Amino acid sequence: MAAHDAWALVCRLFAGGTPVLRTALSPREIDALSALGRAVKPAALDQRFVLCPYCHQHRAQVWGNGHQGRTCHCPECGPVDVAADDMAALALDEDWLRRKLRLALSIESRDGIDALGDGVWRLGDSRCLPVLLARDLIRLWREPALLERVRVAGGPIRVITPKPRETRGAPFGPAVEWLALEDRFAFYGGGISFIAPTGEPPAPQASDPTTPVKGPFSADFRWVTLPDWPHGPIRLTEAQAAVFDALWSFKGEPRTAEQIMRRAGLDSDKPIDVFKVKARDKGKPEAEGPLFAYRALVVVQGRQGLYSMPCAAALGPVQA
Repeated sequence: MAAHDAWALVCRLFAGGTPVLRTALSPREIDALSALGRAVKPAALDQRFVLCPYCHQHRAQVWGNGHQGRTCHCPECGPVDVAADDMAALALDEDWLRRKLRLALSIESRDGIDALGDGVWRLGDSRCLPVLLARDLIRLWREPALLERVRVAGGPIRVITPKPRETRGAPFGPAVEWLALEDRFAFYGGGISFIAPTGEPPAPQASDPTTPVKGPFSADFRWVTLPDWPHGPIRLTEAQAAVFDALWSFKGEPRTAEQIMRRAGLDSDKPIDVFKVKARDKGKPEAEGPLFAYRALVVVQGRQGLYSMPCAAALGPVQA
């Protein structure tokens, strides 16, 4: 759930476009900060007001308390002491977001990012379609000229925005494909993956073969990226990739070792067999990495003899 919460926080911060007090984050959002790493950074906020440190319900003005400290006057709680942590603020690194979205959509690096106005950017071309990123879908309704600035000879375009509460279905005409930020993209291992609709062919492979495309995995399952592994993307053997591919195909539902190994096309008895580290390779990151990934991603129900991979649970109906 950490990756889901991290992505929800990214979408909220992008939609707001302004720093937020750390104390205004929910406990789940605070837990997700460690997964986001440099995607969220410290920011300056108006020091004259703070969210009440006691009730976290009211924004109150900050005053000096006459003893080199600060206090706020909450309308419900009255005077409340304010510590430095109560005024700490965070903001999304939006350059990070735009770079990762370009990678997810396989936008060529030679295409630059163009700012079209406050909160609107042209990210480049994906599959020959111009891609527009906007902070607010309503603004594009009010200023359709922004769409025409990137449209090529009346052709289709792609628009990425956070999802407004009141919007249902397709908010634009047939020549505009809307990609809701919360629904059509996902965060895992420091990267962003594009979730294509059913029936759409997969996007062309990014220039970096290690780029996470299917959750933490590359498109061919030969690489896996995990935030807690300090040595970068983990390279998998063909057999290890086949096991993860098989587990992914079951969409997080538990399966027996026999079912998994048959789907992977391997003769071993259990998934762990292809991840064991030989004595001579102990301590080598290239050998220890796949085992680390297996232990981090695979849940084993020992008594039942079942295996599952929860990170694949939200990807749709299980394959037969």
